[in-house]
Amino acid sequence: MEIKPIARFRSPFTSKFGIPRQSGVVPELRGQIVMEPHYNCPDALRGLEGFDYLWLIWGFSANADAPKHITVRPPRLGGNERMGVFATRSPFRPNNLGLSSAKMVSIDTDAKGGPVITVAGADLMDGTPIYDIKPYVAFTDSHAGARSGFVDTEGWSTLKVVDEKGLLAAMPADEAAALINTLAQDPRPQYHDDPGRTYGMPFGLWEVRFRVSHGSLLIVGLEAMQQ
Repeated sequence: MEIKPIARFRSPFTSKFGIPRQSGVVPELRGQIVMEPHYNCPDALRGLEGFDYLWLIWGFSANADAPKHITVRPPRLGGNERMGVFATRSPFRPNNLGLSSAKMVSIDTDAKGGPVITVAGADLMDGTPIYDIKPYVAFTDSHAGARSGFVDTEGWSTLKVVDEKGLLAAMPADEAAALINTLAQDPRPQYHDDPGRTYGMPFGLWEVRFRVSHGSLLIVGLEAMQQ
C-alpha cells in the first residue's frame, strides 16, 4: 500500500528538539494543517466544523532513516528501562506513523491556496506530512477508567521556568505562554543532567537558550532569527 500526504503541518518547531512528547500537554501551542493541492477545497472539509477534536495520522519524517528496534526506552521511565515498541509511543516505529489528538481551533476556508485548519496542542514538527484526518468522536473514542500501563505508575514532573532577565517580554504574550509550558515539559533527553550545560532550540522565529538545575529551567538567551 502506498500512502501520500493529504496535508502538511506548520509548527513553531523546526527541529525535533523541544517538541512535547505527547499531544495535548501544551494546549497553548498552535499549529496549522495546510491541505495539499488535491484536497485544498472546502468540500473536502465539509462538516468538520461540527467537531471539537481531530485525530491526525502523520509520518515521523525526521526519523525515516533511523534504526528500528523491537524494544525502546521510554522517557517516562527515565530512558533506562526497555519496553516493547508497541507498548510505547516511541517515534522510532516500524512504519514511522504517528497518531495525535488535537483540539480544532478554526477552519479558514478563505485562506490563500485553500483551507487551513488551526489546531491546539499538537506534537508535530514543522513540515510533517499528514496522511489522514479523522474526527474525534467522544462516545467511542473516550474510555473512562481505562488503564494506561506504566504511565499510570510513573509520574511526570514538570520544571519551573525562570525568566530572570525578562527576555520573554520580547515575544507576543500567547507565544511566550506556549514556550513557557513547552520548556516546563523538560525538552532535554532524559539521560541528560548537567546543570552547567546550555541548551538551544528554535521556537518559531526565535532561538531559545536555557540551563536546567534542581527542578528549575533558567532562560539565558532569546534571539530573533533572521528570516
